[in-house]
Amino acid sequence: MLENLDKKVAKDKAHMLVVALGGNALQESGGPATSEAQHAVVTKTCEYLAEIVSRGYEIAVVHGNGPQVGRIVLASEAAKAVTPAMPFDVCGAMSQGYIGYHIQQCLKYALKKRNMAIPVVTIVTQMVVSKDDPGFKNPTKPIGPFYTKEEADKIALETGYTMKEDSGRGYRRVVASPIPEKIVEIDAVKKLWDTTIVITAGGGGIPVIEKEDGELVGVPAVIDKDFAAELLAENLEADTLMILTEVEKIAINFNKPNQKNLDKMTVAEAEDYVKEGHFAPGSMLPKVLAAIKFAKANPGKKAIITSLYNAVEALEGKTGTVIINK
Repeated sequence: MLENLDKKVAKDKAHMLVVALGGNALQESGGPATSEAQHAVVTKTCEYLAEIVSRGYEIAVVHGNGPQVGRIVLASEAAKAVTPAMPFDVCGAMSQGYIGYHIQQCLKYALKKRNMAIPVVTIVTQMVVSKDDPGFKNPTKPIGPFYTKEEADKIALETGYTMKEDSGRGYRRVVASPIPEKIVEIDAVKKLWDTTIVITAGGGGIPVIEKEDGELVGVPAVIDKDFAAELLAENLEADTLMILTEVEKIAINFNKPNQKNLDKMTVAEAEDYVKEGHFAPGSMLPKVLAAIKFAKANPGKKAIITSLYNAVEALEGKTGTVIINK
């Protein structure tokens, strides 16, 4: 199979694909928040990724880290009487390491079962953001576990955290979510592209401010992984940006009697739906905005939003929602 794939790539330039994994690709909703449980979910996820690769696609993988970085922060703060708590940006780097470790281990094995000897590596990735980004004044990115309103109110009172309701599933801590401007390690990703599957910009990348002299300084925030994946796709000149989530297709009037699932949206249509408030902030909205940005900047290319379990079929045009610039 690998030999056949090599011939295919040699004959035709491989389709370049940036894949953004949603939270359900790393952890079962409502399931145990253990390393073992995450590894089990990631094992299944990587079967889908390996299947995509086996069909001739060259991929880079971006993933979220909301629950994971939230737990790391909680553990660090709970242990501060014994050992100093780690800064938020360091906790983000930790989450990149252990999530990337699980993905590269499981993906390598899934590829091996398909007789595909492709290297898989994780790059601890920094993302430059503006110190003046309005996201710092209006925290929106949910991290950590879900709480009831009573629990959230108590946590907010005791810690000063900003707690917000998250898509009808409960309350979570929210932190700043600035827009990414530059991927610090992009040259390394480009050099590895033709030979290696790279897991990069995990959790959206570690947010850093770049000083005038070029020094990088970490800041307490979580960059939305969909915007990070979009920036990566642009930098790599990828053919497709694929954002994987829990639903098979984007819907307007979601969870209402007149819900309508969408097979395709033009950029103009998507922008109208955004203005009409069809997509929830912190949930579907950033995915749609990232897809719009990619399609608008790359005429003739497309963004796809679908579920992990329908990823292969979506690439074949059989399902999912396609966003194009027409």
